[in-house]
Amino acid sequence: MAAALRTPGVGKSTISEELSRKTGLKHLSVTELAKKHNISTSSEDPEDPSTRIVDEDRLLDVLENDLEDGGTVIDWHACDLFPPRLIDLVCVIRCDNKILYDRLKARNYAEKKLQENMDCEIMEVLLQEARDAYDSEIVVELKSEKTEDIDSNVDRIEQWITQWKKDHGEEGDEVNAQQQDGGKKDEDDPMFLHG
Repeated sequence: MAAALRTPGVGKSTISEELSRKTGLKHLSVTELAKKHNISTSSEDPEDPSTRIVDEDRLLDVLENDLEDGGTVIDWHACDLFPPRLIDLVCVIRCDNKILYDRLKARNYAEKKLQENMDCEIMEVLLQEARDAYDSEIVVELKSEKTEDIDSNVDRIEQWITQWKKDHGEEGDEVNAQQQDGGKKDEDDPMFLHG
């Protein structure tokens, strides 16, 4: 079981963290993994030097075992690099463009980055990428404009997870058992891939 959550500035990290807390699924923040494993580089764009470019091949190396084990929530703004066989649900979290603009502005996004993200949202680029990469029945679009939406979205995804487990004969607590077994994986070590 894996779910991918997307689109910058719409509350995907908040939803991912809350979903992980309520379900016991492991929260994988790609941004944090990229920092931990030093698998991103600075943009060469002088207008936006704070942007980090993630090495997707190395990212997949870091995530591969977790994705194959299942029981994860992937928190990132892109999903089409993840193999469809490892993804069970893609939630495209969106909000009104005015709200999104205000959120990104409050984060002090550089003007170019802010405009690129707004254009991407207006043209539904991330939604279309998800639809192109995965079966339509696992791509779900959710609105996240106010606090109540976050709670509602977490509840909706949690219900989907419960049903998925029933449908796949995984009603037990296998995810928690995996997480509590204390076994460390190579990719848990920050030095993994630092060759």
